[in-house]
Amino acid sequence: MWIRILAAVAVFASALIHLEQWIVVFQHTAIVGPAMLVNFAGGVVITVLLLLWRHWIPLALTVLFGASTLGAFLVSVTVGLFGVHEHWTGWIIFTAAAVEIAAIILGLVGLWNEQRRHPAPRTGSAPA
Repeated sequence: MWIRILAAVAVFASALIHLEQWIVVFQHTAIVGPAMLVNFAGGVVITVLLLLWRHWIPLALTVLFGASTLGAFLVSVTVGLFGVHEHWTGWIIFTAAAVEIAAIILGLVGLWNEQRRHPAPRTGSAPA
């Protein structure tokens, strides 16, 4: 349960950072602005799912959320993303990267723990 709580904190922190960035920087940016709001909403939904639904899907969504968000940022700092070219400066950038990496790791650890606790049933016929 602690893994899910920590993963929820990481995802929610990332969501809040993206809301803050939308308010401060990207509110009037054509594609990236709405993407920041979608990221915020998705992060809130995943946070709630992690805390309320005891299934592997929220953990998988956590990994995908962290990887896609971090991936988009890495694209924006290297070649640019829809006209936005970010830089590795400021505490918010490093915090966002850290919580996204944490979300990926915690989601993977959570999935591994779920698999250990509830292994998939064996298929096939019983030996004769």
